[in-house]
Amino acid sequence: MKILMVSWEYPPQVVGGLARHVQELSEALASQGHQVHVLTGPFGNEPADSRVGGVHVHRARLGYPEPRGFYQSVLNLNFAFLERAIPLLREENFDLVHCHDWLGAYAAKVLKHACGLPLITTIHATEYGRNSGLYTDLQRQISDAEWWLTYESWRVICCSKYMSGELSMVFHLPQDKLEVISNGVDPSRFALLPEDDPVAYRRRYARDQEKILFFIGRLVREKGAQVLLEALPKIRRYWPDVKCIIAGDGPMLAELRAKAHELQVADIVSFTGFVNDQERNRLYAISDVAVFPSLYEPFGIVALEAMATGTPVVASDTGGLSEIIVHGVNGLKAYPGNANSLADNVLTLLYRPDLARDLAGEASRDVTDLYSWAEIARKTTRVYRQVIQAAQRSGYSLRTWRDQALPSRYEYTASYLTHP
Repeated sequence: MKILMVSWEYPPQVVGGLARHVQELSEALASQGHQVHVLTGPFGNEPADSRVGGVHVHRARLGYPEPRGFYQSVLNLNFAFLERAIPLLREENFDLVHCHDWLGAYAAKVLKHACGLPLITTIHATEYGRNSGLYTDLQRQISDAEWWLTYESWRVICCSKYMSGELSMVFHLPQDKLEVISNGVDPSRFALLPEDDPVAYRRRYARDQEKILFFIGRLVREKGAQVLLEALPKIRRYWPDVKCIIAGDGPMLAELRAKAHELQVADIVSFTGFVNDQERNRLYAISDVAVFPSLYEPFGIVALEAMATGTPVVASDTGGLSEIIVHGVNGLKAYPGNANSLADNVLTLLYRPDLARDLAGEASRDVTDLYSWAEIARKTTRVYRQVIQAAQRSGYSLRTWRDQALPSRYEYTASYLTHP
């Protein structure tokens, strides 16, 4: 099949887990013989067109007046998507459009109706879930766009049973429109380079006898880094030789730094800011416990990453993390938002290295057996085929732009204005 993915972020632009998901899925689909094109936003000096990992990557270019707000900037990005997609559609006959989250919703809807392409959407999180409700006009506008995208889609994919329930509740989606396909992880992406020296690197952050706790994620409320900081005084009281590394960037960075000083743990906390893939791999390699105290987590791919590296995991018992981690089998779970519970579980692993080792071993096996991208790509392909067949049975027009003798772009503009 020829698949057109729409995603506002794609590596090397990485803000959250969405970029990695789209990359891994696209490359797995390409390795299974499909032709995958990713329509995404600009990033630095990245070329407009490239082929990476067997995937054709097309980066839109922004050239509009400065947007007056966040939502307007998203609309500008969607206009840029369409400008890039229209010439591409003259060259390629796609079978479907697969949109990831609402930030590409406007372009995806136009491509669906103008080109007769079935639309499939993956919802990675909802505005309602991120904020535990809708309290501002912007949040309601974003939630409306999310609902609208799911309404326009033939099928909606989500990454956990938790998210399936949330989409049913928030958007009233029928069960036969929802597909649960988990995220995955490629353990080979976490290998250290031959020149890496974990011992020397570890000494940048801690003395040899100290244990390292590691958090990585966007620094936003729902990821729960503040809960980890609140747990540190108790952890330090019972295990004085401890250091904590918080990797990632986000709007809460300054607030978290201030909180570390307020809790008198700033001397044992290192804020690294955004880290690239190799730096992330080094940090996992030197860490004794990976801690993910999310308040809201549709899936929790960071837990899989830690499991793939053999790092014992303590995570919140919420969302997709609850489905990945089996308490006492492949990791430990703490009550969401409860710093005391988080501290107790971290201390359990510090005091019980034998347990930590057993949990990490089982977690590593789970990554291999349950979360391979090859299997996820096969499940996604089955959804694609079902949607294409349903579209054909319903008489939905699968038009191709190359077959329509399109006029030039200037003639097209004039004819559109005359004959909308």
